[in-house]
Amino acid sequence: MCALQYNIRYNIHRPETVESLFYMYRATKNALYRDWGWNIFQAFEKHTKLDEGYASISDVLIPRHTDKMETFYLAETLKYLYLLFGDDSVLPLDSFVFNTEAHPLPVYSS
Repeated sequence: MCALQYNIRYNIHRPETVESLFYMYRATKNALYRDWGWNIFQAFEKHTKLDEGYASISDVLIPRHTDKMETFYLAETLKYLYLLFGDDSVLPLDSFVFNTEAHPLPVYSS
């Protein structure tokens, strides 16, 4: 059985929220999803960008950077942010599906 974890105070740039914003924007065209995505991007720039790259944060209340950047930040999180703000003609959802690692796969009709 999986217990819910509350009071989690780290941020490792997980992509799921930005992925959801991307799909919701594409489905509804509601600019609110882009606004939320922009806020997330600005927070990453402000709080996690270092001279060497981007670092995860071990405690968001007492900001402490870790000594690593998760690979999914570049491979997934930033890709979904790019797509959220890009033109809908880039990887249209009626022609592509994304796997769990955010790799676009073409949809073939039978």
